[in-house]
Amino acid sequence: MKKHLLSKVFVVVLSCALILVGCGTAPSSPASGTSTDNAKKNPNFKVALVTDVGGLNDKSFNFLANKGVEKAEKELGITKSIVESKQMTDYETNLSRFAEQKYNLVIAVGFLMHDAVEKVSKTYPDTKFMIIDDSINDRPNVASALFKTEQCGYLVGMMAGLMEKTQGVPNMSGKNTIGVVGGMEIPPVTDYIAGYIQGAKSVDPNITVKLNYTGKFDDPALGKQTALSQIAAGADIVFQVAGGTGTGVIDAAKEKKVFAIGVDADQNYVAPETVITSATKAMDVATYDVIKAALDNQFKSGNLMFDLNNNGVAFTSPLKAVPQDIVNQMNDAAKQIKEGKIKVSTQIPKL
Repeated sequence: MKKHLLSKVFVVVLSCALILVGCGTAPSSPASGTSTDNAKKNPNFKVALVTDVGGLNDKSFNFLANKGVEKAEKELGITKSIVESKQMTDYETNLSRFAEQKYNLVIAVGFLMHDAVEKVSKTYPDTKFMIIDDSINDRPNVASALFKTEQCGYLVGMMAGLMEKTQGVPNMSGKNTIGVVGGMEIPPVTDYIAGYIQGAKSVDPNITVKLNYTGKFDDPALGKQTALSQIAAGADIVFQVAGGTGTGVIDAAKEKKVFAIGVDADQNYVAPETVITSATKAMDVATYDVIKAALDNQFKSGNLMFDLNNNGVAFTSPLKAVPQDIVNQMNDAAKQIKEGKIKVSTQIPKL
């Protein structure tokens, strides 16, 4: 699906490898054909993507951001480089080296890169930066993509609450309990969770919600262990908000034949009979849009907000195990959120 000019691949991979020794890996993208017209459009416009420690295989936010870069490579003909940070101390080094090489746009994936982006963007004022899931709004060379994930969190929380109280739904134990496993206790995680709990309690005030943080985004085994504990305590549905750690949450749900809710991207493919829906944010769209704006000399610094109204957040089509009446109620609630009739807080309710 991703088209590249083969004669460019060696140059991109070699340059990334020279830049990033000791600071992560710089995987090359598989070539699946050529697109001569597009690939020749803007080869001198260079975009770099720096992941957080979760890496490209998190099936979540790093994965999605990379999709946006790949789309820009295919459709706009830009030159891209990618580095997967192996530890948090890599962030500043990785961002700086791309800026030193005069990349036009350097993209930092994740809230945890705040300090690194603040420092590096000040050192390299002529380089444009994008940070995802954090706000740096006092720099003319930094765009910040923010997502109102409490909104889609609310909707999937409604689904979980309604399924618990609906007769005849499969895989329900009758303990009126759901779970949520977070990675680190930071806003991109807690916003989802705040919405999830509010949504569940809006339809079932007496529902029990099990909440645990793993403190990691790259430990599937810990995610699985945490989810198994919640399932043992009666959770019939577990929502993962933990990046790569969350793949273990889905594994636990599959193993114990309960349901899981995915996050960021559509994660149904990870376990098709288990992941009933995913709360999503369009990080791929945001990334592509900022690249195109920078290419067109229309780069805008400051906060760029994505929500239900501009399709920046959503939920994916639920499995047939979810009764249509529940889906209808979710769609109605989404309409009310857009109209301002339902206001969702980013504060986690007391459990």
